[in-house]
Amino acid sequence: MAPVRTSAAVGLALVAAVITGCSGSGSHSGSSSSSAPSASAARGSGKQANPAPTESNPPGDIPDNQVYVAYRPGSGFTGFTVKVPEGWARTGQGATTVFTDKLNTVRVTTATASAAPTVGSVTNTVVPQLKAQVPKFAGPKVTEVTRHAGRVVRLTYQGDSAKDPVTGKVVRDAFERYAFYRQGHKVDLTLSGPVNADNVDPWRIVSDSFGWR
Repeated sequence: MAPVRTSAAVGLALVAAVITGCSGSGSHSGSSSSSAPSASAARGSGKQANPAPTESNPPGDIPDNQVYVAYRPGSGFTGFTVKVPEGWARTGQGATTVFTDKLNTVRVTTATASAAPTVGSVTNTVVPQLKAQVPKFAGPKVTEVTRHAGRVVRLTYQGDSAKDPVTGKVVRDAFERYAFYRQGHKVDLTLSGPVNADNVDPWRIVSDSFGWR
């Protein structure tokens, strides 16, 4: 009878071991599941890690907070005043004064004239001259517009800038040229900057500020 009891004990021990192993395996699986991050948490973490987009302006944009100061020519020149951006570099040669900053330019040229400029005279005289002077001159459009000083002739066009002396880069520029006239005196006000720059408001401030004195 003793051998029978020994066999039974061995059998019971084997059953207990199997049950214990299954129980441990289930517990381990549950522990792994609870420690893994959820899909929603991963997506949320990814969104928080993305930086905000950086705002950038096209090259040549004049800041909205730009300050303007009055420019008046010296003695011997026609009496007028026009606002130009403060802090821009100023150069002069003869009857022409130029204000520049980076890619933008304000050019003021005085001259005598026997008659006021017209759409026809600018189209037939000024446009051919600029076509010969401005690299890749294109898209001329001559119109008569109203500014604070009264009715003036405006010529808009595009052209390539001179090469940058350091980088050799050439910029495609947009031009606005205003012809002001009074009693035999003419002032050409030319505003230029990169074609993609949004300088409508600054150029309007400058051209609208022109006045005779």
